[in-house]
Parts: sequence; C-alpha cells; structure tokens
Amino acid sequence: MKIIERLIKAIRSAAVHNPDVQAAPACILWPDGDRQWEPVVPRLQNEMPELLQLGDYSPEKRIGPAIWLRCAIARLAGGNPTEPSDPPAPVIYLPGVSRQDLRAVESCPDRLKPLAELQYRGVIWSQVNAKDWTILAFLKSNQGGLGLDVAQDKDAKHAMQLALYVLLDEELDRLAGRHLDKDYFNTLLSGGDPVRDLLQWLDQGEAFKAARDENAWLGFVEVCKSQLGFDPDQDGPLKGAECLAERKGPWQAVWDRFCEAPQRYVVVPSLIDRTQMPRDLFTDRSGWPKWNQTEEANLRHQLQQTAELPAHEARDLLVTTEQQHGPRRGCVWAQLGQAPLAHSLEHLAELAKVTSQSLAAGQPKDMASAYQAGAWRADAAVVAALAAVQKPEDVKAVQAAICTVYLPWCDEAARHLQSRVATGGYPGVEPTKRPSKTNWDGTCILFVDGLRYDLAKSLEAMLAESGCSVEPQTGWAALPSVTATGKPAVSPVRHLIAGQDINVDFEPTVAETGQSLRGGYHLTKLLGVEGWQTLGATESGDPSGKAWTEFGEIDGLGHKRGWQLVRHLDRLLVEVRDRVLQLLQAGWKSIRIVSDHGWLLPPKGLPKTKLPAALSENTWGRCAVIKPGASTKETMFPWHWNPNQHFALASGVHCYRAGIEYTHGGISLQECLLLSLTVGSAGSNAATSGVTIQEVTWQGLRCKVAIAGDPTGLRLDLRTHAGNPTTSIARRVRPLKQDGLTSVVVADEDLTGHEATIVILASDDSLVAQQETVVGGGDE
Repeated sequence: MKIIERLIKAIRSAAVHNPDVQAAPACILWPDGDRQWEPVVPRLQNEMPELLQLGDYSPEKRIGPAIWLRCAIARLAGGNPTEPSDPPAPVIYLPGVSRQDLRAVESCPDRLKPLAELQYRGVIWSQVNAKDWTILAFLKSNQGGLGLDVAQDKDAKHAMQLALYVLLDEELDRLAGRHLDKDYFNTLLSGGDPVRDLLQWLDQGEAFKAARDENAWLGFVEVCKSQLGFDPDQDGPLKGAECLAERKGPWQAVWDRFCEAPQRYVVVPSLIDRTQMPRDLFTDRSGWPKWNQTEEANLRHQLQQTAELPAHEARDLLVTTEQQHGPRRGCVWAQLGQAPLAHSLEHLAELAKVTSQSLAAGQPKDMASAYQAGAWRADAAVVAALAAVQKPEDVKAVQAAICTVYLPWCDEAARHLQSRVATGGYPGVEPTKRPSKTNWDGTCILFVDGLRYDLAKSLEAMLAESGCSVEPQTGWAALPSVTATGKPAVSPVRHLIAGQDINVDFEPTVAETGQSLRGGYHLTKLLGVEGWQTLGATESGDPSGKAWTEFGEIDGLGHKRGWQLVRHLDRLLVEVRDRVLQLLQAGWKSIRIVSDHGWLLPPKGLPKTKLPAALSENTWGRCAVIKPGASTKETMFPWHWNPNQHFALASGVHCYRAGIEYTHGGISLQECLLLSLTVGSAGSNAATSGVTIQEVTWQGLRCKVAIAGDPTGLRLDLRTHAGNPTTSIARRVRPLKQDGLTSVVVADEDLTGHEATIVILASDDSLVAQQETVVGGGDE
C-alpha cells in the first residue's frame, strides 16, 4: 500500500462512528497551522472528491471562504461512512488554521466563525494528544500514523517537507525497517538515484538544472553536500569532474557508475580533461583521459621500436609490453574506444607467443598437425591486431610489430613446406577422385571463396554458439592455390573435370568436351547434369534434394582492399553464418562449407622476387606460367588438373609483384591448409530439458548468470516480458560459455529497481529456463 492510500484512509477514518449511539458527523475538519500539507492537497483532491479547502473563492478547485464551505457541506451531507456504499463525510482542509484557533470561539477570526460550530457537529482529524497532524508526526506515530523510523533533526524535517509530493507514492513495505533521514528524503526528491543525477548534471550542465523544479534541485544539492561533501551550486562542474577523476572516498561509487555505462555521459571525459591532472607519479592518474593518451603514445613508440629489433627480441618486447599495458583494456577509456593500441597489443602478444615456436620441421603432415594444434592462432592474431586500430600512426606501429615477428616465421615455414613438397610430393586430393559420399540428399554445399583456416575456425565457433552441430575436416587446397583451380576441385563434379596441356590461367575444362569452366556456366551445367540444384545467394531450393551454392566476398574484398580486409571480416563471417542458418531453417539436413584457398596478408606487402617478363606466359602474384622452352632457376610444381603442366612458385612468402598486401597462389600453410565444416541443426533436444539457472549476481547494471546443464547453443537475455523478444533490456543477447557462465548489461540505467526476467534461449529462440529478478539486484 502506498503512503497516499494510508493517508486518505486515516483522514476518512476520523468520521467512523457507531450509528446506534452517535449521529453521523457533518464533516471532518483538517487543521494545519503550519501549512505543511498544503502542497499536496490538489493531489489528494484527485483521490478524494469530498475534500474541500478554505481559501479565496475558486469553486472549480473546490476552494472557498467559510460561508461557501458551509453551503458545500450541505450539498455533500447525508453520507454514512459506516456503510461502504455511501459517500464519505465531507473533509475541510484548513491551511494556516490550528485546532486551537477553532477552540477559542470568542476570539476566532471573523473569517473562521462560520466554521467554528462545525467542531461540535463534525470531528477534527488530529493526533491523540489533540495536536495537528504534522508530516513528521504522521510518518512516525504508532497511534493513527505510519509508525516509521524517521529522523527528527531540522534538516530531515525540511527535506521531508520538500519531498512530500513524491513521498506519497512510496510503498510502505519498502520503508519498513529503514531509517528515513535527510539523505533519504533528498534522494527521493531528486529522483531516487543521486549518483546517476550527479553524472547527468556533469554531462548536461545547466540543462539538467533547468529541467527540474526548485525543490528537486535543492534536494539534489543537499544530497551531494551530505553524501559527497560537494556543493554543485558553489563548487561547479569542473570541481565535480576533478573529484570524479580522483575517486576518493564516496566518489568511488560515482566513478564505478560512470564506468558501467560511460557512453551515456559523452561530455564527462572532456570535462575531466579540462582539469589539472596530478603531477605526482605516485598518485593514481588513471581517471584522466590525458593519462591514457600518454600511455597510448608510449605504447606506440614501443611498437615502432620492434622494427629495429631481431624477431626474438621483438617478441620478448611485445610480451613485456603486454604486462605493462594489458590492464588498460579494463579501464573506462578502453570502453570508450580510446585505447586501441592496448586492445591490439593483446593480439600482438599472442602473435609473439605463437611465433616463438617454428613450424619449419618434419613432413607436411607434421606441419599441418602443428598448425591445427594452435599455430593458426598467429594468423588470427594478425587479423585481430590490425582490426583494432584505425588511426594511421597506430596502424603503422602495429604493422611494424607484425612485419618483424610474423613475416620471418611465415617465410621460414613456407620454405620448409615447399622443399618437402618438391621432394616428396603434395598431400592434396587427386583431381579425378570421386567424392567419397554417395548419398547427398538433404545436403547443400556452400562454397565460400577465400575462407582461410583461421576464419573457418571462427565460423565454426559462431555456428556452435548458434546451436548447430559442426564437424570440421582438414584438407589441402588444389595447386596453385587460386580460385580458377581450387573451386572446381572442391565441387561434387570434380571427377568430370580435367586440365588442358596449355592453360596459362589455370582454368580447367569439362573433361568430355574440353569446354572451359571460365565464368561458371559449364560448371553449373555439370552440376545440373549430376542432379545438383544451383542456388542463388538468397534461394533455399528443395531441401529433399542436393544443392550447390556460393556465398561471401572475402576473396574479392581482399584483392580490392588489401590488409584493410580485416575491418570487414567480422561482418562477412556473420553473413555466412546467417546464410547457413537460413538454409537449415529452410529444411536442409546438412550444410557442407568448403573453400578453394587461403591467403597471405602481410600488412606492408610481400617481399618481391624478380622473374624476367621474357620467361613467363602469365605472372600471378605468387605463381607464374613459364614459357615453353624457357630456362629458369625457379622451382616448378605440377598443376592440380594436369601434372604435365608446371608452374613456377615464388619461394617462401615472396611475390612476383611489388606492393601486394593480399595474395594467394603459392604453397604455405596459410594458403593451402583448409578447414571444411559440415553443419547440422542441433535443435531443441533432451539436453536442454535439464538446464536450470543456478546463480544470479548483479554488479551495477551487469547481470551475471550461471546455469546447470549443457550450455551448448544456449544464450542469455533479459526481458520485461519473458516470451516477447522485443521487450529485451539487454544491450545484446550473449551466448553461454562452456562453463555455463555469461553476463549481459542493461542498456538503460533508469530501469534500476524494476522487475525483469532472466531467460535462457535455445538456438531456435525457444525458452529453456527463466527466473525473475530486479535490475541492479534490488531486494533480491
């Protein structure tokens, strides 16, 4: 029950009587000598149609002089409050009039005399000690009041007077057992969240003050003075920003709130930047943007230094630098995107650790095993490190580190692999060998051009998180590792394809007719002859049959954008994942994702090796067709589709063209080792039936959840209505980790204290488990 409801009930109860021995009171007189209740009377009149007020004549507001009130009482009279169906007795609020004023009839002011006799025909709502009901008395008294624990000092009385209008809406159950002091009332007056209000004031300035009435502003100021030792009126926003950055004592809580959602307070960082950062080196200065900027500049210089170091020393420097700068990734400036080098460094340190182990050992299968066991993470680290930076000076520093530790590692491994292939042969699949699978019904083969091994690993994780079953299979690209050769080699009609003796573009042909597969027409025709549907990028086809479809633009963007491809890869992989899910939802039982080749991506371009133009028929980036009869020292390798035709290969990770940042066609693990994925729908199975929410922990606006049961494919969301996804209040839905843990952040801090529902979702968005909660923890 709200306070306003108890107040109305208390007023009306003054008219309760025994009709067997008493006459119904003509009215209820409500004296208020100090006018404490006057600001909320209009609010009460909305709930009490019988409430009248003494004052200047204004009948539309139910206000009038004593004579008018006598007439109004006569019109309202006749009710018997002992019967619920009857209207309650009229109530006359008397601002500025005490009970004593009415008692002294002879000395009663003329304006009150028409009402004086009503104290005998009516009743007076007052305390048991005959004193007027003050706000404090009503809140505190156990006899006719609320019996709450209320402070009685001057400041508390003043604050409760200012906050009365808002106080009326408070639930009594929430106040039981609490000590209501000036801070409580001022906080209530200022909106119930003084920390949020302070941050909003720092962010909005005068606009914050202008949007509040005088009482709300005064309440805000008093809370700041009491809880933070800070006066917004006297100290101003710059002092507030300085206190926030220093985060001493109670200001730590303000800083923590700022760090939870710094994007909401876009002006605060610049406000802090206008204050003086401490010069004392022993003082924590991480609350100032200038500190982070200085640290980023220092890190930039350290990365640039790697260009002057041997690879092993550069790796040691990256690991040491990560220990120094890694913690900055958890600071608020990193959340605001102001620490890109610190984020990039995480991946550079991973790159340093992985590349400290050489791949140049053993046979191709040994190298492949080492690559699959974790060496592929070096390629992923290069992509992530470059994707983390935008500014040219940052890009240059990251490129310097990559070129120093990554390029020699790649080159050494590529040379070793090439030497083993030259002497022992290439481990790829024979071109005329039929696919081992015989029944393809219900299967759709999805070809993704340029899906390198590390990207396939990322896609595998994304599909698993979406609730799909994923079976990976490693294989080798056809040589040379270019699309013209590689795409037909992974098609289900490769046994119908061959290569001519002279083909400078590495384009195979239809084995029976000799027609070129250039442009894709004849490949599509072969697929049709073999009963394969060819689907467009958005088509679903007939899931009861078998299909071939192509999707994605990784390779195209790589050739077009060079190293800047890394800025698009997340989006491109999401598009591939969504295409797979679309096909599964259309009814396909299995999606087999295949690719033709990987690629090399040194951010400053591959080192060039010379090949005289007179010797080559056609020079690609990494490979070339040598003219018949020409003599060359280049190592020659057989073409996948015709072992009688050979091509030259640039050694290591060198290139026949200068300034090439993205390329393929050679022999290296990055270009040749591929990962195909067979994807199926996991669906809602018995495993999800045992999923329960074990633990819920709130840290500010972050809700951490632990579940029991198999977390595979499950996701966490926070909603106001469990079954309606449009009521989500989380910034984004998060997948459950394998340990059954994850967390989401509430997007709107104004929802603090509101009820919500934690929901665990299956891959098909069905509800697996749910639990009620209160945003921020509340009274859980």
